[in-house]
Amino acid sequence: MLFEQIIIYGVVFFFCFVVVYLYLRKEGKASQAAEAKIEKAIQEGTFEPVSLHPVIDLGTCIKSGACIEACPEKDIIGIVHGRATLINASQCIGHGACFHACPVEAISLVIGTEKRGVDLPHVNQDFETNVPGIYIAGELGGMGLIKNSVEQGEAAVLSIVKSGFKKDPSIYDLVIIGAGPAGISASLTAKKHGLNFLTLEQDSLGGTVFNFPRSKIVMTAPMDLPLHGKVKLFDTSKTELLDLWQSVMAKNNISIRENTKVESIQSLSDCFQVLTLKGEEFKTKNVLLAIGRRGSPRKLGVPGETLEKVTYRLLEPENIQEKRVVVVGGGDSAIEAALSLSDQNHVILSYRSEAFSRLKPKNREKLDAAIKVGKIEVKLKSNLVRIEPNKIVLATEEGPEPLSLENDLVYIFAGGELPTQFLQKAGVEITKRFGYTVKKHK
Repeated sequence: MLFEQIIIYGVVFFFCFVVVYLYLRKEGKASQAAEAKIEKAIQEGTFEPVSLHPVIDLGTCIKSGACIEACPEKDIIGIVHGRATLINASQCIGHGACFHACPVEAISLVIGTEKRGVDLPHVNQDFETNVPGIYIAGELGGMGLIKNSVEQGEAAVLSIVKSGFKKDPSIYDLVIIGAGPAGISASLTAKKHGLNFLTLEQDSLGGTVFNFPRSKIVMTAPMDLPLHGKVKLFDTSKTELLDLWQSVMAKNNISIRENTKVESIQSLSDCFQVLTLKGEEFKTKNVLLAIGRRGSPRKLGVPGETLEKVTYRLLEPENIQEKRVVVVGGGDSAIEAALSLSDQNHVILSYRSEAFSRLKPKNREKLDAAIKVGKIEVKLKSNLVRIEPNKIVLATEEGPEPLSLENDLVYIFAGGELPTQFLQKAGVEITKRFGYTVKKHK
């Protein structure tokens, strides 16, 4: 009997040993793989966060891996030696799925780092700024994901409705500036609650999404769109998303004043006056800013930049054929534009730095492949110094003299400028936030 018990205990011990050994071996391999990804991210410049990103409380983390499985972008978070850690932090776009998935609430969503601050306007829990009656929703407030922007646009208008402002039939209850995801949601919510409102958009319906290259895939999670209901879109094209928004807006008889850029917001005694570049004036009790963080494209300030062949966005790449194109920039937008034009045109990609950094992995792979087969000619450490009707001039390290190249079209993707002056003129306070924790509800 004793011998049999010893045998049983021995088998159980051996089984437990094997399970623990296999577990530790698997964990070790996973750690090595994560460490290799971190090293690669450091080399490619994607390790350091640039905006919204998760921060893990290692004292609370139980390494369940739920955050890793939940992240739609993948490889933002990994586990090294039993500790959750960031891998490609700069690739995080703020889904917040990791935050919601963590069973022990060990993850916070943070904007900026201890060293790198992010300019953010002051907004309270009701999305109201320090100026009573001026609200902010969406990307400008730090949360740029489509689903988040839709939710904030709706919540901001609900806050306005509940504020109990005194209506005046001679002026608008609300002017919404921006017709991206937050502005569309806000417009639908305003319609639902019977507000007298107006929506202004400097470009076209869709805002930032409208300016995506046509082949751009929009990553989004299920969301509730006011006056429409649940929208379940995961991998969907820009065109499909815009068609949905246009259909919902038309169904609810909501029109957007497109190509109408707001110049300023002035506070009057009992309302606001919104002035546009067209010279129009609109009085309103409340203003909702649903604009992007990059209010206007950043210009290079070089001679010839005002020529008609120069533009800052790419809308219909399939209609551009047999042109000599120069794309300026080194971010994902510039790479995507160059790739979409490379099949039917001669494309030169000019970038001022010595290497591309913080690119999405798929864009890097496609760019490397295009360069290898000669579809895109890359000129690193180059600067556009002059644009002429039939050519451009680049300063490069290829020689002491600038390089003159025949050219038909110039696309500049140098980022955008935070509308700081616009906000400050309206009285909205802006502060550089270092490691600012975004409050999100479970």
